[in-house]
Amino acid sequence: MSDDPAFEARKLIRAARSATLATQADGQPFASLVTPATAPDLSPLLLLSSLSEHTRQLRAEGRCSLLFTGAAEGPNPQTAPRVTLTGQAAPVPEGEAAALKARWLDRHPYAALYADFADFALWRVEPGGALLVGGFARATRLKLVELRPDPVAVAALEGAEPGILEHMNSDHAEACRLICTRLLGGAEGPWRMAAVDVDGADFVMEHMVLRLAFPAPVADAAAVRRALVAASKAARAAHKSNEG
Repeated sequence: MSDDPAFEARKLIRAARSATLATQADGQPFASLVTPATAPDLSPLLLLSSLSEHTRQLRAEGRCSLLFTGAAEGPNPQTAPRVTLTGQAAPVPEGEAAALKARWLDRHPYAALYADFADFALWRVEPGGALLVGGFARATRLKLVELRPDPVAVAALEGAEPGILEHMNSDHAEACRLICTRLLGGAEGPWRMAAVDVDGADFVMEHMVLRLAFPAPVADAAAVRRALVAASKAARAAHKSNEG
């Protein structure tokens, strides 16, 4: 793990394809599996059905928590890094829902089959704080001000994201493919960059999604370019090594 626990926590949260959602009704805790994505500012996004027990509970009480878990280092599950994030859940307002739902679908493309069903709606969890457990007996409590990415950098990347995606997918498709197949262990095929934020980038091919975590948080498009150039060089070197 790096020396920045907030960055480590954000990497776990942004990379997660599933998480455990904890809600409650009349004081009785209730846990369920959910499939999160993240808004650029790190707020978890959840596509929830109004028919689900946890959705009914969130409508009555929005306070909740999410557990994001990484891979264990060995046979002991306690060595797995994980983040417990507390926050307040609410449906995403209609004016914001389309863009954030598209972002959620980029993380979960298989869900396009049911995402537009009438009972599904996008929810956002506004974080309140987090506990990062970096492995066995390694815990760090993070206040919201520590956990959140730099808002200036978030705004800069939101504005630059469409241009970055267009440039990478139109002009550097081969670099995208090599990053995914040589650095991230993905299958061969036409990978495309689907999203970028201050902590990394998402790549998609059909129903498969891979996450490239940057070595450190980035502040602007120029820093994204440097991170992607470095990843591309490492991928090409790995490709040449494999060929040799």
